[in-house]
Amino acid sequence: MPSQHTTAIVISNKANKTVTVIVKTKVAHRKYDKTISKTNKYHVHDEQNICNIGDIIKIQQTRPLSKSKRWTFINKIK
Repeated sequence: MPSQHTTAIVISNKANKTVTVIVKTKVAHRKYDKTISKTNKYHVHDEQNICNIGDIIKIQQTRPLSKSKRWTFINKIK
C-alpha cells in the first residue's frame, strides 16, 4: 500500500524533533454544492530540527512514532 504524501504549513516548532503543521483542503458540500475549506492539524517528526514557522513542507504518513505523531518530514518546499 503506497504511503500518503501531502503539503503542509508549519505553525509551531517548539518541541524537540517535532513540528506542528496545518493541512488545508477544499471539500465540496454534498447538499449545498458549495466549496468548504477544511483544516487538519498534525504533529510531524523532524529529525534534524530544520523546519521554521511559516515554512511550506512535504510530509509523508508513517507508522505511529508516538501517541500523536503519525507523519514524517520529507523536504522543504519554500
